[in-house]
Amino acid sequence: MTIKENLYNGRILSIDAFRGITILVMIFVNELSGVSNIPQWMKHMPADADAMTFVDLVFPAFLFIVGMSVPFAFNARLAKGDPPLIIWKHTLKRSVALIVMGLFMVNAEYGYNEAQMFISPALWAFFAYALPIPIWNKYSKEFPPLWKNVLQYGGMLGFVALYFLYIQENGTMGMTEKWWGILGLIGWAYLFTVVYYWFTNGHLKAMIALFFICVLANSLNLTEGLALREMGWFSFVAGHLTHATLVSAGVIISLLLFDGQNKIAINWKVIGFGLLFFLMGYLLRPYYEVSKIRGTPSWCLYSAGLCTFIYYGLFWLMEVKKRTQWSDFFMPAAANPLLIYILPGIIIYFNKAIGLKVVPAYFNSGLPGILWCAIFSIIMLYLMKVFNKLNIRLHL
Repeated sequence: MTIKENLYNGRILSIDAFRGITILVMIFVNELSGVSNIPQWMKHMPADADAMTFVDLVFPAFLFIVGMSVPFAFNARLAKGDPPLIIWKHTLKRSVALIVMGLFMVNAEYGYNEAQMFISPALWAFFAYALPIPIWNKYSKEFPPLWKNVLQYGGMLGFVALYFLYIQENGTMGMTEKWWGILGLIGWAYLFTVVYYWFTNGHLKAMIALFFICVLANSLNLTEGLALREMGWFSFVAGHLTHATLVSAGVIISLLLFDGQNKIAINWKVIGFGLLFFLMGYLLRPYYEVSKIRGTPSWCLYSAGLCTFIYYGLFWLMEVKKRTQWSDFFMPAAANPLLIYILPGIIIYFNKAIGLKVVPAYFNSGLPGILWCAIFSIIMLYLMKVFNKLNIRLHL
């Protein structure tokens, strides 16, 4: 792997803004999932529907942003002089961390036998959400090394203990892989994409090839009657390439905009790829429909197209026109995305564990519920400002 000499090396506020906006909307829709009597366009579409809402775009947007950041992350490490072994260790560490957190969070939701659990499910879930903080916090250089080790290794031992404290519905000890969870899916998609990016030296044509490979694998995996679908390894790989479609799309758009480009006002290649994503989604829709739940190619492609044009709008506004002040509101979330993602779970399960009900039932339905979810999301954003000042930042 070599350094991309022509890759832009300054701070790109538009990517930070896109990340911050996406995380804030993600917090909002996660809270909204527990509110009844709200319009369908504010919820995930059912699995059997051929449609998507803005809620179905949030997860793809985060995958897309992960992809946009990949070239800069590799360039930064190579510029620092990190050897390949260090870069590989970092990549695997990040992927494993996301997968582990995803699995614990999924098991916190369902599948346990409350009567046989050694501790209450709510307390178990609280620790599952809270333990990533001491393990993956970005400690300052002044922080005592002894206490850093105590917190990090203590957190790891805590995860091991939680595994054995978990009792499944059938009475078996230990967790199961029900599905990978949002963080786990991000971890797998990131791993597949960055391994390919490394071996192809991040060449644009190679990344475009990966994008088409992902679309093909996803399509084959959802085609009835194919023998490939019976092969467990293929379904596993193709399932994760579904989400790698969006990560690779983010890499492509990032390279088109920042590798050798001078922030031109109109980038026809980016516009062309955005339109290509929509066209491919349109052509595949009669065969695979649009469904986030089923992870169809048309959902991936429409999402890639929407993310391309949403980001391009931010790029034009912030990088070309230099209008950036408005984005300060979202930056606390952009600077600490993993912490703000898990923080609502920590708060919710802590309240459940001690039997505290903060929000009246009035705010669990309709317009009051929607307003509360918006207020809650903003509260989380301001809490991030506090955590950032206290140097509590999760860094994988």
